[in-house]
Amino acid sequence: MFGAVPQMGSRRTLAPHPACGHLPPKGEGSKAGCLPSKGKAFAYDKKGVTQLNTEKVISRDNDYILHTYGRSQVVLAEGEGMTARDADGKSYLDFTSGIGVNSLGYCHPAWVRAVADQAATLQHTSNLYYTAPDGKLAKKLCRRTGLDAVFFGNSGAEANEGAIKCARKYSVDTYGESRNKVITLVNSFHGRTLATLTATGQDVFHHDFGPFPGNFDYVPAGDFAALEKAADKDTCAVMMELVQGEGGVVALDADYVARVAAFCREKDILVIVDEVQTGVGRTGTFLCCEHYNLKPDIVTLAKGLGGGLPIGAVLLSEKVAGGMGPGTHGSTFGGNPVVCAGANVVVDRMDTSFLANVNDRAVQLRAGIAKLPHVKSISGIGLMVGIEFYDVTAADVLAACREKGLLVLTAKTRLRLLPPLTLTAHDVDMALEVLAEVLGAMEPTAPKEQA
Repeated sequence: MFGAVPQMGSRRTLAPHPACGHLPPKGEGSKAGCLPSKGKAFAYDKKGVTQLNTEKVISRDNDYILHTYGRSQVVLAEGEGMTARDADGKSYLDFTSGIGVNSLGYCHPAWVRAVADQAATLQHTSNLYYTAPDGKLAKKLCRRTGLDAVFFGNSGAEANEGAIKCARKYSVDTYGESRNKVITLVNSFHGRTLATLTATGQDVFHHDFGPFPGNFDYVPAGDFAALEKAADKDTCAVMMELVQGEGGVVALDADYVARVAAFCREKDILVIVDEVQTGVGRTGTFLCCEHYNLKPDIVTLAKGLGGGLPIGAVLLSEKVAGGMGPGTHGSTFGGNPVVCAGANVVVDRMDTSFLANVNDRAVQLRAGIAKLPHVKSISGIGLMVGIEFYDVTAADVLAACREKGLLVLTAKTRLRLLPPLTLTAHDVDMALEVLAEVLGAMEPTAPKEQA
């Protein structure tokens, strides 16, 4: 019980719960339960919790959730900073950050406060009305990137879909209806909606889902002659990831990017840069574009921007934004005040010292990886890291790391590391220690020349 039932007409006073010190929720009365406080997720009967959080959770998901994911048989129950814990209380050093989403790690205190305060104040209005958090976030993004306007959606795929629409709208308005072709790069990944799936330059994703939207073309990354040939009078945009994440963590050549940008400026072909994974500090600068001295017409963001909540953003130059008037695009949930409150905290954290730490930890991590056995090459930029092996498979390394309490990812044949941007030198040392132990114990599974 939270307190004595008040007498008729008296003012009711709620006492804190004796176990956790929390007050009961508003309006719940004296019989209200209490949510466990942070760090108390396993304060109840451990066996019961374990049963619920392992067998029952996995079984329930398998029964009711569409089987579109190849999941590990792990149920993550709570997290703090760099650490995730499963239902049995096992801790994992997380070098995945939810595929680059938890940019500030798990449950960063300032992020939690901002999200909780906004959720308790105003959780949703739709874009029929103004709210403060989305405008604050848009202003910050424009000032950080040099672009002029923002459209908010809910994911990277939505952002890329919006970018394609904006590019076509500008070109159709300016040059006529036939100018609507979008060129993307082989090995790219831009999302799983029909348009972004079509934009994705990997055949493996294209099976079974046609017919696809028309007027997309693909050219090999780094082959400027191929792009020049493909860019005919009907081309409205070139869309590219500066580091191809799902394509194996492969960074584009800087000279190639510069030639593409100059060519597009000459032809008034819009440059769209997909920074869904590379943006918001991941590569050591706010945008990966900064490494390339590139000023695109359109940039897309998602993943790390929300710090753990779903968000997508299309950033536009003034000339592109001008054609997108009322009714040209929309999203019921886009610019949600709770999500934007969290994103504002993320962007505010990306100051000079924060990004300096990202760069320092990237240097430390890459230098350590280079000394490990079986490592053939290291790719990517900053804390977007791909590891190619001579004679072991990335999938086997991932499984062994998970057993030893280190969470990592794969991208094609490479191991992929996307740690939270808040990691310390000690975190890097711990990850390298696990990787050294795992790789040191592995026997070659293929000759070096075949890897």
